[in-house]
Amino acid sequence: MSSTEVHARLDDDRPESFTHEVGHRWWLLAIIGLAQLMVVLDATIMNIALPSAQQALHFNNDGRQWIVTAYALAFGSLLLLGGRLADLIGRKTTFIIGIVGFACASALGGAATSFPMLVSARTIQGLFGALLAPTVLSLLTTTFTESKERARAFGVFGAIAGSGAAVGLTLGGVLTEYLDWRWTLYVNVIIAVFALAGAILLVPRSAPAVRPRLDVAGVLLAAGGLFCVVFGFANAETHPWGSGMVWGFLAAGAVILAAFFFWQGRGQHPLLPLTVLADRNRGAAFSTVFIASAGMFGVFLFLAYYLQETLRYSPVESGLAFLPMVGALMVTAQLTTNVLVPRIGPKVVVPNGLLLAAVGMAWLTRLDLESTYAAHVLPPLLAIGVGLGLAMPTAMSRATLGVRMSDQGVASATTNTAQQVGGAVSVALLNSLANSTAATYVAGHLSDPLIQADAALRGYHTAFWWAAGFYAVGAVVAALLFRRKDAGSAVSSPTTAASKSLTATA
Repeated sequence: MSSTEVHARLDDDRPESFTHEVGHRWWLLAIIGLAQLMVVLDATIMNIALPSAQQALHFNNDGRQWIVTAYALAFGSLLLLGGRLADLIGRKTTFIIGIVGFACASALGGAATSFPMLVSARTIQGLFGALLAPTVLSLLTTTFTESKERARAFGVFGAIAGSGAAVGLTLGGVLTEYLDWRWTLYVNVIIAVFALAGAILLVPRSAPAVRPRLDVAGVLLAAGGLFCVVFGFANAETHPWGSGMVWGFLAAGAVILAAFFFWQGRGQHPLLPLTVLADRNRGAAFSTVFIASAGMFGVFLFLAYYLQETLRYSPVESGLAFLPMVGALMVTAQLTTNVLVPRIGPKVVVPNGLLLAAVGMAWLTRLDLESTYAAHVLPPLLAIGVGLGLAMPTAMSRATLGVRMSDQGVASATTNTAQQVGGAVSVALLNSLANSTAATYVAGHLSDPLIQADAALRGYHTAFWWAAGFYAVGAVVAALLFRRKDAGSAVSSPTTAASKSLTATA
């Protein structure tokens, strides 16, 4: 191997901090956290604002789901492309483009004068979110390479990722009630100003010395397959499960994704190198993120319904009710990544976290028409928060640990894809099951004076039981797949890997 080839290999595999001393890592973490918060907020912040937006723009009930689905479709189907672009053109460039594009799309949505304009803005938000989200995670991974710093950083990041949807509900309620529904979109512009300033000043500029060609066929197959999967599950909210609009798209998505993985094993420059998926710990991490996200949407969506429709909470009160869970998740995330995982490893921590979350979900099935927040809602919420604080940060850290620096973007994108598709599957499946349970109850209890309230409650219980089942299955999968010894401790630092590479070629 020539000296030029050795230099190219080292430059390709080392993190940005190898050539650029990041003197303000923790300020950079704040910028990364702001960008991540901006992306995850928008999965839920519009939910509470939808009735106000519908009244202002005069669209029907069928249009409401597209305000949420348009974002999810663009975001979920383009994540792998966004992650690979971060690897190919540099993380600082894609980070800045993502922030600016996301802010402009948010401003467009806030100024929307019609339903098509709002849906278009949400689609563009999803597109730039797909560029921003994997870049954020890969920046975190390549900035914090020392084990203790990495643990603290992922504790913060995992807490933001795990609680962002709840924060979105809270902030959406406050902005809608005290300002205007448009501020649920305008708020991103304010966040983006600080994130952009920090990105320009703090994010080191870098680009790989060797840029492989973009796998165009892989991009088309991945985007097409993920679009069909997300679109098929989204259709389940408005169509019967037996409808061709559901199963047709899901089957097409499965076939296209199978073709995608076949192609990735044969292409010279694959969009998603299969080695990223081959490691057991990463497989366990991706599975955990998928399942944790699926169950998490169960508590956010249906508990929000319960608080507002059964307990008659206002949007602000409903959002604030989730804050103890957010606090529990954040505190536990720091304890997990800094104390528990380094001592006992993910094989013990993650399954027990998912089991605790499953207990919390099952606990919510005891809610009735007379339940109170302090006695009946708060305890299971705290249990779920602690459980997710054990599982989510650990899984997100292990999803990118040990991946080549040149593949960090696409590994991060795979993590985000698992999170996004998990949420889409959950919303569609749980909503369909809850509605079916409610309809069955109504048909058999026509003489019940509280028929609608009881039917809705039974629908929520069904959703909570299924979410508990997701977490229980996730605990089993994590226990089987995670290695007993944390592989992260064995991963060489970039500088060590570089030295070994030089020695081997001498």
